[in-house]
Amino acid sequence: MARRAAAGFGRLLPLLLIVAALLIVVGAALLAACNGSSGDSSPTPTITVTVTESPTAPSPASPSPSASAAKTTVRLYFLRGEKLGVAERRVPQTTMPATAAMKALLAGPTQAEANGGLGTTIPAGTRLLGLTIEGTTATADLSQQFASGGGSLSMMARVAEVVYTLTQFRTGKSVEFLLEGAPVEALGGEGIALGEPQRRADWRAFEPNIFVESPGFGAVVSSPFELTGTASVFEGAFIARLVDSSARRIVITPVQASLGAPGRGRFAKTIAFSTSAKRGVLIVYDESMEDGSRLDEVRIPVTFAKD
Repeated sequence: MARRAAAGFGRLLPLLLIVAALLIVVGAALLAACNGSSGDSSPTPTITVTVTESPTAPSPASPSPSASAAKTTVRLYFLRGEKLGVAERRVPQTTMPATAAMKALLAGPTQAEANGGLGTTIPAGTRLLGLTIEGTTATADLSQQFASGGGSLSMMARVAEVVYTLTQFRTGKSVEFLLEGAPVEALGGEGIALGEPQRRADWRAFEPNIFVESPGFGAVVSSPFELTGTASVFEGAFIARLVDSSARRIVITPVQASLGAPGRGRFAKTIAFSTSAKRGVLIVYDESMEDGSRLDEVRIPVTFAKD
């Protein structure tokens, strides 16, 4: 019996030796892995993930390009000689266009506008202290500089500039004036009466014979555009000519106002054109019945919109 047990153990011995060897190998491998994680040997490889920001998804903290480029167009009623002349400006988009227009008006014409014959009688340094609109009346609170310097013509012209600028908007029909918060009964040494709200009808004398309100000086126009304003010319008829920056004619068309001189009528003319030029000049005038020469000419530089 003892001999059979010894023989069986002899047969199992090689198998036990193999199992023991395998345990030694596994143990060594585990020990090596533990040592590697302790930092004493080569570091364990890591996985790096790179994330690229999409160029079409701007940061939430930054405005989109279209939002930052948004503009509001306003008209500024300056003077051309002793009559009103209109400049067109594109200002940053705002929910208060009347305030934006007034601030731009008080800042005066740009150099290009001045070179083109536009000016102002509003004294430099005049500030807008407040602007409120109640019903159809705008109340403009101006600094004391507005009442300084100039004779009666200068005083009346500056009032006309403000009245026309503030009544360009649908809600504006008349303007009341304040100086440093106080109502103005009379302006200047000549005592120009401003005790009542001022309307455009009170200042028609400052409209030229052909008064183009749109497009204004510096406007960006595309085809077709609308030519609008008032005129007091013989039989209400005059000419509109559009030329490029080299004075080459693009289009010429007759325009008809609703009334002829001595009355003043409104006009609205749709003008279509085609040109590859970047800039041009809109010229309006009426013709002398005697010799065909141009009368009441007004030149309005424009930029042609890109397609």
